[in-house]
Amino acid sequence: MSDFDVRMVVLSTDNLDESISFYTETLGMPLKFRDGAHYAALDGGSITLALATDIDHPLPGKVVVGIKTADVDAAARAIEESGGAIVKAPYDDAHERRAVVYDNKGNGLVFYCPLPR
Repeated sequence: MSDFDVRMVVLSTDNLDESISFYTETLGMPLKFRDGAHYAALDGGSITLALATDIDHPLPGKVVVGIKTADVDAAARAIEESGGAIVKAPYDDAHERRAVVYDNKGNGLVFYCPLPR
């Protein structure tokens, strides 16, 4: 079993309210939570569908896959060593450790791990 768990897909939006309405009303996805006017998480079943404006999106305009891992730093190093690129080196935000990277074909990934409480 891998230490990597695909947990989220992040989509770009220029209007969070419209996007929330689209996914909740058209597809019936329940809203898990909303963080201000720039980020929302919807229940996509086995994964979270995140909606983010340019302010909170890790790679605005791109679809990004969120991968939970126990070692964000090692994951980012592995990507870089295998022909990918680090966009934003591992860092801590208020809730988790993250790194934003491109794989070897330019696809956006975010590795993350909750910070200890």
